Amino acid sequence: MKTSKLTLWGLLALAIPSILSQLLNNAFRIIDQYCIQWLGAPAQAALGATSFVLIAAFSMFMLIGGGIGALVGRATGANEPESRTRFIGQSLRATVFIAIAYCVILVLTAPYLPELVGLSGTSAEMMTSYLSWLGYTGFFLAFGPVIDAIYISMGNTKFPMLLQLLATVVNLCLNYFLIYTLGFGIAGAAIASGISRGLASAIGLYYIQRDFAPKWSGSSEVRRMIRIGTPISLGILSYALVYWALLRTSISPLGEPVTAALGIGFSALESISWPIFAGIMLAASSLVSRQLGAKDYEGLDRTLKLSFPASTTLGLIISALFYWGGETFCSFFTNDPIVLEQAAMYAQILAFSQVFVAWETLSEGILEGAGDTKVILWFGMPFNVLRIPLSWFLAIYLGWGAFGIWWTINITTYIKALLKMWVVSRGKWRTLEI
Repeated sequence: MKTSKLTLWGLLALAIPSILSQLLNNAFRIIDQYCIQWLGAPAQAALGATSFVLIAAFSMFMLIGGGIGALVGRATGANEPESRTRFIGQSLRATVFIAIAYCVILVLTAPYLPELVGLSGTSAEMMTSYLSWLGYTGFFLAFGPVIDAIYISMGNTKFPMLLQLLATVVNLCLNYFLIYTLGFGIAGAAIASGISRGLASAIGLYYIQRDFAPKWSGSSEVRRMIRIGTPISLGILSYALVYWALLRTSISPLGEPVTAALGIGFSALESISWPIFAGIMLAASSLVSRQLGAKDYEGLDRTLKLSFPASTTLGLIISALFYWGGETFCSFFTNDPIVLEQAAMYAQILAFSQVFVAWETLSEGILEGAGDTKVILWFGMPFNVLRIPLSWFLAIYLGWGAFGIWWTINITTYIKALLKMWVVSRGKWRTLEI
């Protein structure tokens, strides 16, 4: 596979379906955030806090999902279909056990998690209900990232997009019906997510079995997947735990409007911005893994030269949208003027870091495609953890409130992005054996 003649359109042909797929994937949070607004501020606060619990749970999926892409991509680039089939089969087998663990852990811990993030009363009850029902219905959620990684690493970004489109449409149809018509409340949003994502994953598994006939036996390759995926999983887990701590120490003490604003900003605004950056990241990651497998180093250079300017342009556009359009967009998700004021401030402050988020995301994708995932952890986790004391110092000790928290996020993002770009520029990942 030679891609030294890769064009911008060739990159976008991979990236655009990935962008749409990630937008559709994150549309679940947007749909939930929109539909539960009539349940009041406690529901918005509960869903905002739940986002970071689910990110922590998602880290379990990346033990396999974070490692399978690099292996399948290299096998595809090296034209080794038998190795690819072996990787696929063993990844699916391992995911069964992760899915069971995910459901059991979520159901058992749901009653205790609200207190950990500083919620009480109605908000805590709603958060417990949402998480419990997602545990009951969420077995197939674990397969989504693995299915996506398998197809994307082979250069097929359209099929995951179609699966996400199906899941989103089903979720949209079920959400309001279950929440209000059947009166399930916030639990209805969780049930809708479980059913719709389960349907998409079941279809994806059918096509994988039909197209590749993978053998699910054996475990030797699973260790390689976990070795590559563990740093990604730990990075995601640490990110979520940091936000748990932020909610407990700095955000929840400022009141429900600030917690709800974080939920709107994270579940609505960043559910649009991050998928756009992730689309370029996934396209670059797919190209890098296959180019390394084919030893196409000229193609690697071409991928970098095209992807960084594209990512920068998208970052500037998102920054402008956050700064000048954030308040208008947030108004669709709340009719509480105090919550809206806080959400608008979140959008305008985070506007100053979106280019850096784009650079950090792309750098991670390049390193993930190469299988050099430890670097992502070492240059990400410490600065995520730094957010906890710095946010408390600025928001609570100095009395800056939410303004101090949002600027803490910006400052640490600048550091992480620049360090990860430096690692990519050094190029040691080009010779990494996985």
